[in-house]
Amino acid sequence: MCGIVGYAGDKPAVPVLLRALKDLEYRGYDSAGIAVLDPGEAGALSVTKKQGKIANLEAAIAADASAATTGIGHTRWATHGKPSDQNAHPHLSCGGEVVVIHNGIVENYAELRSALVARGHQFRSETDTETIAHLMEERVKAGESLLDALRGSAGLLAGSQAIVAMSPDEAGVMVAARLGNAGGVVIGYGEGEMVLASDLAAVLPVTQRVAFLADGQFARIDKLGASFVNVAGEALQVPVKRIPIDPVSALKGDYQHFMLKEIMEQPEALSDTIWSLATLEPAELYLNDLGAAAERLAGVQRVVLIGMGTSLHAAMIGRHYFEQFAGVPAETDNGSEFRYRDPVLGPETLVVSVSQSGETVDVLEAMAIAGTKGALQVTICNTEGAQTARVAEGAVYTRAGLERGVASTKCFTAAVVALYALALKLGQAKGRLSADEVRRRLAELAKVPDAVARVLADAKRYQRLANDYATTQHLLFLGRALAYPAALEGALKMKEISYIHAEGYAAGEMKHGPIALIDPSFPTIAIATKHALRSKMISNVEQVQARGGKVLAIVTEGDDELARLADGVVTIPEVSELLEPIVASIPLQLLAYYVAVHRGCDVDQPRNLAKTVTVE
Repeated sequence: MCGIVGYAGDKPAVPVLLRALKDLEYRGYDSAGIAVLDPGEAGALSVTKKQGKIANLEAAIAADASAATTGIGHTRWATHGKPSDQNAHPHLSCGGEVVVIHNGIVENYAELRSALVARGHQFRSETDTETIAHLMEERVKAGESLLDALRGSAGLLAGSQAIVAMSPDEAGVMVAARLGNAGGVVIGYGEGEMVLASDLAAVLPVTQRVAFLADGQFARIDKLGASFVNVAGEALQVPVKRIPIDPVSALKGDYQHFMLKEIMEQPEALSDTIWSLATLEPAELYLNDLGAAAERLAGVQRVVLIGMGTSLHAAMIGRHYFEQFAGVPAETDNGSEFRYRDPVLGPETLVVSVSQSGETVDVLEAMAIAGTKGALQVTICNTEGAQTARVAEGAVYTRAGLERGVASTKCFTAAVVALYALALKLGQAKGRLSADEVRRRLAELAKVPDAVARVLADAKRYQRLANDYATTQHLLFLGRALAYPAALEGALKMKEISYIHAEGYAAGEMKHGPIALIDPSFPTIAIATKHALRSKMISNVEQVQARGGKVLAIVTEGDDELARLADGVVTIPEVSELLEPIVASIPLQLLAYYVAVHRGCDVDQPRNLAKTVTVE
């Protein structure tokens, strides 16, 4: 959630830090700040931080012509202490010996703070983060290096943390740590300069050569490179890899919002994902990142899929794929609930985690539990080298490219494709799918990008439709079978970015409560495509209309009966049954987007939301 950046090199650090912080704006934040070390023996430390948008921070430092070439920056999402200038990061120790930025929660901060105050420390903020600066201060004053001070202090902290610190005593140096699953630390290797950040978006404009810190790893970074140690201080070799992502592709281009750009990129994202995992001629599945997990697939007797939010909806669709292709029982679970019970798992269980960023803390904690039970783990992820990929035995990467909009679109549909491919692979491993069946299923999958492109070609229609829904206060989304998770996802998109109360329901539940809400001011969006138990959905449409409710139906091209029955109709091209929810989700994304724009909402940075949830 919080954004972390750092720079060490020969260039002025302030412009680099500000640019990087803007690259992390999509994560959500309530304040921002930077700290820079001026060159020279004194190593003078300057800290500027402001509540609100990064523009406020820029205005505060506009007159500062600092030539500092080392610095750190942060965008904060309040967890301890209200949003304010004072509570914004970075945080200083008593005498400015150490300055710290931090992502995560120090769960025992109250106890630590009381002890520090008793030892004479004076706190300037209400945050848990400041305790880290004071703990490190004591060690630096005792003669420890900055890296050792961070390493020693880390052992006192409860909870998951990502920490970056500087000290005037070591000008030109940053130190960083990752403890648990609080968020990523990506270190970028440039030419005579080094950068770090909480995710790739802020690193790629400088370099594509990166290293990822894992749990329990610490780094010392200067402009010439980085060295790594573990908790015990033992030297580590952390691999550096090249990430094949063009930084320019992260820009909005001619689009008003990143979200619209990412919706429109879905044909390409889906194609890239499909053809990174399979070929049609010959019809083969590759899934080369499964690693050791591939050898254990034949023994899988049960599948458990875990995710949060949009990723959970993708998992719900994927459940159907595993049951149909592999013939094994499959279930889905919310990562935050899974981690707080004692799930029955074993070596014959395949646990599939779905996380776009690979850094969602609840999913990672659920994976930790699965690991203790001996379950086989595979992750579906859009970020190479992410934490879920390091925890799992294997990965299936989506190739959606960077997604900046908080409301996920292309990563959702790409994740569904990845689940489809993994389920095919499992069915193949268990001997349930013949070569001809795999060929047929891949041929059906190959048609999806074009079907999505055909829906997107009529995007302006949703701009007009938005006029009919922008003033409503409530919306009901209905679907059955595979359309049910699509309905949940459609409702989530609507409430995320337009702030309209929207509910997604299994249509069979209609008479078990939701029907009481129907009236002329409560519209319904019904996913009534060819394979979505269409005949049952017709009955639902009629029930809504009988109570004065208006219905917008998502139907398959050529369905004249439903076109006559519903108050409004949106059509999608016909695709195979199992892939229908991918195409049916596109109209729901477009409608939510244009309704939000019509209502004047901040589409890319919705209130109270963040892109990656790395703390509870």
